[in-house]
Amino acid sequence: MSSAAASVSQPMASPKAAQDGSAVVVTAAPATTATSNKNMGPQALAAMAEQSCKRLVFLEKVPSPKQTATALGACLKASQALNAQINKAEARGKASASKLAALCIERTGFKLGVNDELRDAVNRVSLCAYSTLTHKNVDLTADCLMTYVKIQSLLGRPETLASIFELYATKPKPVVDKGLVSYVRPRANTIAKAIEPDVADMALQTAIDNRNLDAALGIIEASYSLPAFKRHKLIKYATPPAMTLAAMPFGILGLATGYAAYWQNTMDISTATTIGCIGISGYFCSVGSLGLIAKLSNKDQMKRVTWMPGTPLRYRWLREEERAALDKVACAWGFKETWKHGEETGHEWEGLREYMGYRQMLLDRVEFMDGMS
Repeated sequence: MSSAAASVSQPMASPKAAQDGSAVVVTAAPATTATSNKNMGPQALAAMAEQSCKRLVFLEKVPSPKQTATALGACLKASQALNAQINKAEARGKASASKLAALCIERTGFKLGVNDELRDAVNRVSLCAYSTLTHKNVDLTADCLMTYVKIQSLLGRPETLASIFELYATKPKPVVDKGLVSYVRPRANTIAKAIEPDVADMALQTAIDNRNLDAALGIIEASYSLPAFKRHKLIKYATPPAMTLAAMPFGILGLATGYAAYWQNTMDISTATTIGCIGISGYFCSVGSLGLIAKLSNKDQMKRVTWMPGTPLRYRWLREEERAALDKVACAWGFKETWKHGEETGHEWEGLREYMGYRQMLLDRVEFMDGMS
């Protein structure tokens, strides 16, 4: 991934409009329909994206969110048109290729039928989007990140997604104070810096579709594995149950008081209230604990990647998205036939198995495989 990130960090040529040092006003891209974009050639699409990004990159001031969205929108339009051309070229290439060649293409992710001109345009648009987000004066927001992932997904270029995810958490935010630009370094582990699951899923699927194992593992480490993602999940999904648990004693006391006052006449009020509190609390604690254990130890969603014995239940719940992502990677790189599971070989597969072992996970646990239980 480091080589891929280095390949997109080349400086872009300065436009003539910025040679005199004056600020360039970013205007909206020419209004073109989706049909006209698709009819443009690959080099024309790349030039359109480069022109929009150059206007943003060479601004002397901090660009507004609208200006950033305009530059990324031009890249998105170009990537959509290029994606349609890539699909047509692949369809023509697969139609003329043999079945053996098609199988090799499926395993390696090589795009058959895509010429050098189209590949060069894809690289240029990908570089434009990367240069826009990595510019020091551009504020990397969640919307910008979503647009960038869409662009690289359409272009089939997952190499830089992990580095952009890391940049999203660590990039200093430009702040203008009395005409001077200062950069405030954020706290990488805050909830605001958590990658949204939809964005991470799209990035991971892009890496899987293009058969890039290094990019897939890098995306998992830069999204699901970070403390910010786990804290976001804890706040989002654990807060309602925690509030319910905190209010439960008052509800139990109310039920016990009502039972003592209206539903019995054999004991005094205080004794009946105490017995009612003990009985209701015992019921909720026993049934609730069993339900919690059943929820946290559920394995129905697991296919090939399971937790190592002894992993605490709280870790299993917090890291379930990480395990599911690695499970998705294992299913994509392994045999599709279930009766062949466990027979995979090769340095990539062995490295994947060892990597999961470091993460307290097991790949193809024997007792959970089909026919072994």
